[in-house]
Amino acid sequence: MSVDKNMNILVVDDYQTMIRIIRNLLKQLGFNNVDEATDGTAALAKIKEKAYGLIISDWNMEPMTGLDLLKNVRGGGNKVPFIMVTAESKTENVLAAREAGVNNYIVKPFNADTLKQKLSSVLGEF
Repeated sequence: MSVDKNMNILVVDDYQTMIRIIRNLLKQLGFNNVDEATDGTAALAKIKEKAYGLIISDWNMEPMTGLDLLKNVRGGGNKVPFIMVTAESKTENVLAAREAGVNNYIVKPFNADTLKQKLSSVLGEF
């Protein structure tokens, strides 16, 4: 099955520069339909309005963290591929995200090759 590069992708991060970086990396990889939210609460509102083929979320945000967003998404029965982005590579964080149903994990900083590898593991090769 080929990866639909026209799918809607939601990038969630409270740091606008990080959103821009991820958006640019996705564009380099051929994904152009990218929406953004600055925290988990805003992301949930967007998820209710539109179907997404992928969510890429930062872990550390206020008032709703990426982990809380993931739990909300999975709690609602949504199986959308979810990649967590964080500056911390603590084992307990990785385990908590896995338990909550994350599909993959990216530790900052990262480049287009790392993002492509993580996307391929979640979406399939492209």
